[in-house]
Amino acid sequence: MTHPVPMTEIRRGEFLESWHSGHAVICDAGGDIVQSWGDPSLVVLPRSSSKMIQALPLITSGAADKAGLSTEQLALACASHTGAAIHTDRVQTWLDTLGLSDAALRCGPQEPSDLPARDGLIRAVETPCRYHNNCSGKHAGFLTLAQHLGAGPEYVEADHPVQKAALEAFERVTGETSPGFAIDGCSAPNFASTLHGMARAMAHYAASPDGSAERRLHEAMRLHPDLVAGEGNACTHLMRAMEGRVAIKTGAEGYYIAIIPEKKLGVALKIVDGTTRASECAIAAILVKLGVLEPDHPATRLYMNAPIVNRAGQQTGWIRPAAALA
Repeated sequence: MTHPVPMTEIRRGEFLESWHSGHAVICDAGGDIVQSWGDPSLVVLPRSSSKMIQALPLITSGAADKAGLSTEQLALACASHTGAAIHTDRVQTWLDTLGLSDAALRCGPQEPSDLPARDGLIRAVETPCRYHNNCSGKHAGFLTLAQHLGAGPEYVEADHPVQKAALEAFERVTGETSPGFAIDGCSAPNFASTLHGMARAMAHYAASPDGSAERRLHEAMRLHPDLVAGEGNACTHLMRAMEGRVAIKTGAEGYYIAIIPEKKLGVALKIVDGTTRASECAIAAILVKLGVLEPDHPATRLYMNAPIVNRAGQQTGWIRPAAALA
């Protein structure tokens, strides 16, 4: 077993106050490892970083084209959104076209992380709906596929045709037999793989030909970074900074992936303590290292070499890549 390596460090003044360790893999189009840190064979749950894989059957089955799904809807199928109006309005319209209501979604209700949306609910004395859930776009995609397959409404069950299709797609693009799954925050199965397998899958996406299901999904993500996450989120900020050249996607508990078409490379990383600030810094550092993200771009500096400021407005330290990524 290869131990995790320090990836992100927190400095207060001249002191190294804390650090976050992790594992990461960069793969080429052939699935070979270009560079790695820690243990490429680590088996871990990719969480929401795998949404573009879960969305593959939506296209390969013919469901997306039959339903006339737009690039916006494909981006939402891959999204962990903030529950802003630009997200929830589109999800509600999508449900309407399916002849379904919020009750059809099997993800639970979630308070929006978008502050205007959250505050609007509070002022109206309303409770969040399922369509506010950050995974509601993915679930609208699941419902579209379920209707296309003529399958039942309990689409999050592991033996449902929708999830069987998701598992087949996951194992195909990772090149591995998944050792199992756990239930994600949105109630759907989340299949495990090695970091190498996820990086291999992302490189497969990066090298996919025009018109393929994989390319359509990562093109939609790159075209609509505001729908993939939302204002104030690293995925949206960094994809905008790279001007549509790269698709990135966070997952809970410190996971991140990147799809880099111009270099036909895929990246997967996991911070072992599950800290988001560390995974955001680490993915930014790897993207800078690969030459697709400018180190001095204002968006980059929100996450990499970012100042830590106290409540009085004084800068007290930095969040920086550790030596292995610097």
